[in-house]
Amino acid sequence: MKSLLALAFTALVGVPTCRVDDVKSDSRPVSHELWTAELQEFVSDEGWVDYAAWDKDTARLVEYLNLLETHHPNDANWTRDEQLAYWINAYNAYTVKLILDHWPLESIKDIRPNGKGFVNSVWDIKFIEIEGHKYDLNNIEHGIIRPKFEDNRIHVAVNCASVSCPPLLNEAFTADRLDAQLDSAVTAFLKGPRNDLKASGNPKLSSIFKWYGPDFDWKGGSLPKFIETHSGYSLPSGKTFEFLDYDWGVNSQQANVKES
Repeated sequence: MKSLLALAFTALVGVPTCRVDDVKSDSRPVSHELWTAELQEFVSDEGWVDYAAWDKDTARLVEYLNLLETHHPNDANWTRDEQLAYWINAYNAYTVKLILDHWPLESIKDIRPNGKGFVNSVWDIKFIEIEGHKYDLNNIEHGIIRPKFEDNRIHVAVNCASVSCPPLLNEAFTADRLDAQLDSAVTAFLKGPRNDLKASGNPKLSSIFKWYGPDFDWKGGSLPKFIETHSGYSLPSGKTFEFLDYDWGVNSQQANVKES
């Protein structure tokens, strides 16, 4: 049993199974205007996605992904924020592509081309190629974004295309506005329906905060400090967090209608 749990934890946090090597590239930063245009057309202000309409018009998405695939971030020519914005946008854009490639479907977890198992999930499919280097979604989140940038706000920025995920922002993340965008996304998530900080004095949080609890200790922080800083709420003294069940249903506009 212990070995099974250890395998599950390793698969989740991405160490070492999601580790990636450094890539040498001479590319320059790219514009994310195409991605913003797509998000503005197909994603509501609340983060619900019209996959049915998007599935009928993917040309601009393909153009944006082609741009990403020929420009690999590097430390020589890209600032930290340019790299982080790129990888967040890449994660979200490739997740949308994955959903559209299998549309219609009820949940991203229904995409299981190679059977079942901890290392055989939708997040392990190596369908991403950037300057000849192949990645899966786990590589991007757990092999690049988390270890390289150590910014726990990314957990509300990368989107798993599910109802309980933090809302998909309907504009691209950009280097010049990255801090403000991440702060705003965290605040909106904490004050939105996917968390309940005033629930009878017992704060109820998304399971994301349970799964990635250690990330909120980065740089001398803590989960309570993170919650209070970004929500404006004072947490009740001595109370422990409760974690909400996670809805893996696809974050489509049709699902939002059912929720309402």
